[in-house]
Amino acid sequence: MDTRSVKLKYVKLGYQYLVNSVLRFLPLPVMAVVAIHVARVSPEKIVTVIESLHLGRLQVTCSSFLVVFIATIYAMSKPRSVYLVDYACFKPPVNFRVAFATFMEHSRLILKDNLKSADFQMRILERSGLGEETFLPRAIQYIPPDPTMEDALDEADLVIFSAIDQLLEKTGIKPKDIDILIVNCSLFSPAPSLSAMVVNRYKMRSNIKSFNLSGMGCSCSLISINLAKDLLQVHPNGYALLVSTEIITPNYYRGKERAMLLPNCLFRMGCAAMLLSNKRRERQRAKYRLLHVVRTHRGADDKAYRCVFEEEDAQGKVGICLSKDLMLIAAEALKTNITTIGPLVLPASEQLLFLFSLIGRKIFNPKWKPYIPDFKQAFDHFCIHAGGRAVIDELQSNLELSEKHVEGSRMTLHRFGNTSSSSLWYELSYIEAKEMMMKGDRVWQIAFGSGFKCNSVVWTCNRPIKATTDGPWAHCIDKYPVHIPEILKL
Repeated sequence: MDTRSVKLKYVKLGYQYLVNSVLRFLPLPVMAVVAIHVARVSPEKIVTVIESLHLGRLQVTCSSFLVVFIATIYAMSKPRSVYLVDYACFKPPVNFRVAFATFMEHSRLILKDNLKSADFQMRILERSGLGEETFLPRAIQYIPPDPTMEDALDEADLVIFSAIDQLLEKTGIKPKDIDILIVNCSLFSPAPSLSAMVVNRYKMRSNIKSFNLSGMGCSCSLISINLAKDLLQVHPNGYALLVSTEIITPNYYRGKERAMLLPNCLFRMGCAAMLLSNKRRERQRAKYRLLHVVRTHRGADDKAYRCVFEEEDAQGKVGICLSKDLMLIAAEALKTNITTIGPLVLPASEQLLFLFSLIGRKIFNPKWKPYIPDFKQAFDHFCIHAGGRAVIDELQSNLELSEKHVEGSRMTLHRFGNTSSSSLWYELSYIEAKEMMMKGDRVWQIAFGSGFKCNSVVWTCNRPIKATTDGPWAHCIDKYPVHIPEILKL
């Protein structure tokens, strides 16, 4: 290693330690001066000063009452702590597995009148980062697919109720103990709603606060977290059950629009159920405590939604590219999100460097490269929505993360595909299954969705977490991580 780079590394570490610790060490000189002055004063003089105040019982009582009153008001005005008691991820049955060969055979049969579209799907699949063990519902695997409303409801029953059953068993909570229910599914919104289906299935209380969120894309799970947090601030001693899923059955596309063919290759079955609470007694057993929720939204025009196209290079090879409009909007949404969450989580050293960079660009030279804060100093784990390989690559590059930091996201995409809003919970489960989560660790969940939304949630680990035998990774975690080639020739 270059001696110069080693010296620079230690200079940087020294700077970080000095700036981050300045507030900790600043009171020490003041305390030392006060202690020296007090030591010079005789005990008799201290007693004389106290007696000269002439404080009566009434004054002492009123002063004590005022202190207690102010402390009570301060305690009541503080936001209630919200805990993630536990969560469960749906693990599809083996007979729902769809291998690459099966998927392509079906695609060519279904698109026999439009083989160019089938070839396009193959090129997407080769570069997708998905593995051979992802899952699709049965109605999509029929030839030709003939999804009906009944098939879609069957998929909803399977994924949602399986996840909730597992969560209730893990936590020991009874359905009638739940005060708030939030179900999010972007593309499938039947009547009665999915939340009504859950209420009826589990015979929940008639006064339960029930919400059904749709049309918000892959970032909706974190929107649900934000909604639950706000509701738990005004409903003390409550439980909130959240369900995040996407129903694949009614959304299989058989047309010629290539951007519309992309979801066929990436989206797969998945669901997650989470139990949140603001009860103090749950503080000991809860897995995580909620620290921050940040939501940002950037409008997208029609061009951005044409997100995929083919491009020839100098050698005439055709590649799959993401629309520049989409990536610019995504980058803008991410930048806004980072600007908002940075002051909440970053240490003083990084905030200071970011401020200097901002001032330098505004005053001296607008062409200066903006300083990207080192979020690795604020977070121990990153859960980036597994929307596709390009999404993970882009965030890894922008945030300057290592392969280890994005391992959970890449392996989730490989093992389960893009499970939409529930993908973040499969990633968190991967980190736990690898026993990398320690008490006090901070986790940053980042999700992108329609609109164009970029949402963040920050958790802190509440207790040591051991790998379980019933999670979605329990049967295969020893095989991971695996190498994922840039192009997997089919």
